[in-house]
Amino acid sequence: MESNRLEMLKQIADALAAQFGPNCEVVIHDLSSQNAEHPIVYIVNGHVTGRKVGDGPSKVVMEHILGGDEDPRDHLAYLTRTPDGKILKSSTVYIRNSKGKVTAILSINYDISALLMINGAISGLISTPEAVQGEQERITVLNVNDLLEDLIEQSVALVGKPVALMNKDDKVRAIRFLSQHGAFLITKSGDKVAKYFGISKYTLYSYIDTKQEET
Repeated sequence: MESNRLEMLKQIADALAAQFGPNCEVVIHDLSSQNAEHPIVYIVNGHVTGRKVGDGPSKVVMEHILGGDEDPRDHLAYLTRTPDGKILKSSTVYIRNSKGKVTAILSINYDISALLMINGAISGLISTPEAVQGEQERITVLNVNDLLEDLIEQSVALVGKPVALMNKDDKVRAIRFLSQHGAFLITKSGDKVAKYFGISKYTLYSYIDTKQEET
């Protein structure tokens, strides 16, 4: 990537991070061949995801490198999740050179975990029992591969806090929601759910059995 283009992207990254504060991570990925394995050349507020300059590619970057799409579209305002359970509102912007080839990616990741908790608290105060029940029962059914992800996101929204801040009762409540909505009918879902909530499969099934006995 040309040095002048990189300097311009750094300037933009600094401006975005200053505008939105310490919860906003901005990352520049250099897609040139010499940086393919370690594409992060600049990062502001790296504590959001725990990354630093010289780290390897993210899932989005890897998919672009392996996919070979010559004309990818920017992916804006989508949700991602960090390994420790933070929920991020993310955008991926593809940067092209004068010939139209993608040479860099500008990524913006805003940690909305605290905002989700605030939203959950406010919703609890202003919602009637009927409205709360309706919210819990609303399911977005996608294809079977996306369904488990969708159910997990809804279970986290139901609890109103990211997994990193959940106690045992919170996790039991989330897992009960998953069980009631058929999540464990999906192949290998137990492994994924246990890993996501940071518990063993034995603990996962004990949570399910406990709640079934209480129902």
